[in-house]
Amino acid sequence: MAKKCRACKTPFEPYTSLQVACSPACALTIGKREAEKKAEREAKAKRKWVREQKERLKSRSDHMREAQQAFNAYVRQRDEDQPCISCGRSDSEIGGHLTGGKWDCGHYRSVGANPELRFEPLNAHRQCKKCNRDLSGNVVDYRINLIRRIGQEAVDWIEGPHEAKKYTIDDLKEIKARYRALKRELERRAA
Repeated sequence: MAKKCRACKTPFEPYTSLQVACSPACALTIGKREAEKKAEREAKAKRKWVREQKERLKSRSDHMREAQQAFNAYVRQRDEDQPCISCGRSDSEIGGHLTGGKWDCGHYRSVGANPELRFEPLNAHRQCKKCNRDLSGNVVDYRINLIRRIGQEAVDWIEGPHEAKKYTIDDLKEIKARYRALKRELERRAA
């Protein structure tokens, strides 16, 4: 019964039922392919193991940093078509190339003073680097424009008292995953 060679795809009459190549040259080709596939599987397994080990060694602060990065990226993407919350300048008005981009995720109530609001979307908006970094958040103008954007009632809630939060590593992983998914959804809609 004729078979098709796995290497060159030509039909041949096998000597045994296990024969898969029509010639020794094709058998070597098949052997090399299988060795490459095996090496690729082993490399993939090793990369997965290394990634798992790195994840296991992360501290709570590492997870906090990653969750904050995911949240900040989401806010910048969410407000992509909005001007700076403080000064009202747009992309074209800022101009120039700044290290790390032109935009930050500016928190109205700072993360240091109000850590319980660090992942609150109403408390964070796209802000130019000049206002956020050089002008320490430009809070007076931020508040004026924040009232216009989300309303006085929401601003009063942000300024009110909030229960302190102690994020666990699992909480931070969930926050990171949620905001990455939200950012991907915004990017998908924009495309």
